[in-house]
Amino acid sequence: MAKVTAYIGTYTNGDSKGIYQLTLETKTGDLSEPFVAAELDNPTFLTITTDNKFLYSVIKVGDEGGIGAYSIQENGQLLKLNHEVTAGSPPCHVSLDKNNEYAYSANYHLGTGSSYKVTDDGAISPALSVVEHKGNGPHERQEKPHAHFAGLTPDEKFLCVVDLGTDKMGVYDVDSGKLSLHSEVSFKAGTGPRHIQFHPNGKFAYVNGELSSEVIVLSYDSETNFFAELQTITSLPADFEGESIGGAIKVSPCGQFVYASNRGDDSIAVFGVDQDTGILSLIQHISTGGEFPRDFTIDPTGTYLLAANQNTSNIVPFLIDQKTGKLTKTNIEVTVPNPVCIAFLQI
Repeated sequence: MAKVTAYIGTYTNGDSKGIYQLTLETKTGDLSEPFVAAELDNPTFLTITTDNKFLYSVIKVGDEGGIGAYSIQENGQLLKLNHEVTAGSPPCHVSLDKNNEYAYSANYHLGTGSSYKVTDDGAISPALSVVEHKGNGPHERQEKPHAHFAGLTPDEKFLCVVDLGTDKMGVYDVDSGKLSLHSEVSFKAGTGPRHIQFHPNGKFAYVNGELSSEVIVLSYDSETNFFAELQTITSLPADFEGESIGGAIKVSPCGQFVYASNRGDDSIAVFGVDQDTGILSLIQHISTGGEFPRDFTIDPTGTYLLAANQNTSNIVPFLIDQKTGKLTKTNIEVTVPNPVCIAFLQI
């Protein structure tokens, strides 16, 4: 397939109007001119069903926040189905199970993880379960819990809720969408864990420390649901001086490479993965062609990586070397106001 479609979530406190859509030409790296697919406040994280029928977005509605459900139209526009919001700040992350039956969210400001039933017609129901984290950390941004990610393990037996504020990851049993704490994974004080991504083999997982600008490598035993730390490696260049925080982390579809973005150094670190041990080795640092790369995503064909530079409002594609994992910047970019998330349709 030559063309793939992406939706861009944004902050709307500037020029942005909501969620944008564009297409990537995978043979050339060309990007189409973005257009507004749906108008809403602060759609800062998006997820799409595996059948490409529905999109779910973090949403702010007045003084309330929650999840919005949208039907994806043939022309690329998003038709709002409903939203489920409660008082307080909106969540910062939303994910789905493989069968598109349940949605899960993490709320940075409230320090909570939530689960929702998704109806057959794609609408989102009131929260089935809400778990509230406790604790803090040594950094000034760790004054209280700040849940930043809520996603299922590869076997979908457990939900991982990564908390930047407590340096912990809560692992929850998932029973028909209802959550109960199974175990916790602790990280070095001041790490500020942000997201977790699993290797395609399901045996390894990678966590990026937002505050420490590190990648933590974990082994994962699905039989016992046990995580063990294997390695901690910086995502910053050895000669970097200044302030920088971690952004996004992704594992290549082939499982041979891990990518992590640095907001401040404004780069992406490329790591090779030892397929037997999961251990990382640095391959490359490359500028993202803009400032504050909050997110980046690998297209479904594994050919290009698209970086979303929040502060310079540009999306920049990089060609991925299939043998080495190295990124090559193209001479292409498009403007999207304050982009913070990229989600592709499946192929």
